[in-house]
Amino acid sequence: MRKKLQCLGLCAMLLMLAGCAAKTPEKESEAVVVGFSQLGAESSWRIANTKSVEKAAAEYGFGLMMENANQKQEKQIDAIRSFIAYQADVIVFSPIVETGWHNVLTEARQAGIPVILVDRMIEGEEDLYTAYVGADFYAEGRRAGEYLRKKADAEGAQRMRIVEICGTPDSTPMRDRQRGFLDELAGDGRFEILESVNGDFLRSRGEECMEALLQKYGKDGIDVVYSHNDSMTLGALDVMERQGIAAGRDILLITVDGEKDAVAALKAGKVNCVVQCTPDLGGDVMRLVKDLKAGKEIPRITHPREGAFSDLEDLTDPAVEGF
Repeated sequence: MRKKLQCLGLCAMLLMLAGCAAKTPEKESEAVVVGFSQLGAESSWRIANTKSVEKAAAEYGFGLMMENANQKQEKQIDAIRSFIAYQADVIVFSPIVETGWHNVLTEARQAGIPVILVDRMIEGEEDLYTAYVGADFYAEGRRAGEYLRKKADAEGAQRMRIVEICGTPDSTPMRDRQRGFLDELAGDGRFEILESVNGDFLRSRGEECMEALLQKYGKDGIDVVYSHNDSMTLGALDVMERQGIAAGRDILLITVDGEKDAVAALKAGKVNCVVQCTPDLGGDVMRLVKDLKAGKEIPRITHPREGAFSDLEDLTDPAVEGF
């Protein structure tokens, strides 16, 4: 009897294993795998963006292969090639700079793998990527300039001397945030750009830039700091506070992103304007991935809805918050 029970138990186990073996290939064949190359973790914005992509992939049930390039283009290229070798269904990446992608994206196209750019664009190569998901950086720059014009009008200012702390050279947000800002102020003689310096989107570099600018122009020689992201702005703010400068009054601060610390500084009167740039792009990206796999046409460009908060409006509104 005991031998009979053992035999029955063994048969039942074999049947269970056979059932699992039958289901596993079917599940794997249906699974969508996304290769995602993030450019780094240089700011709270970038970290929040990564979490957004991870969360959305999990919600859609997609497999996610993620590589952090740590601000090195060669690491991104290596990551994309590894996604191609793995035969990922879709490749998603945030390009560190706008150029130097032709060869690796040609390889992706030859492998039949669509590419979605997220957060940053590349120069040319329109036939080598399928879609872009991210902010309209030019519009962000114009919003920053629009605020400054309104602030000058409100204060009756006849002259405003501006220093610009820029993001990573040759990156899309750096180029377009600068271009939009300058275009918005063009032809208005009240505004003078003293200097534009490279802060590389890093808080430490924001500190270094602000120290050098104050040493060169003095606290009375600068009226406005326009910074391309909150990390650099918060670094500049640290320097100003150490030197006894009343940020937000002695020198106006305009920033882009919308981190909680920057919004808190705005409400405290230390920052004057925060132009929104949402990191929550994962949902849009994974929706496009799903549509691609279903054979649907997808939009070439997807911009999230964004605005700006400033000291010219009611900052007690609950909608004024950061990420």
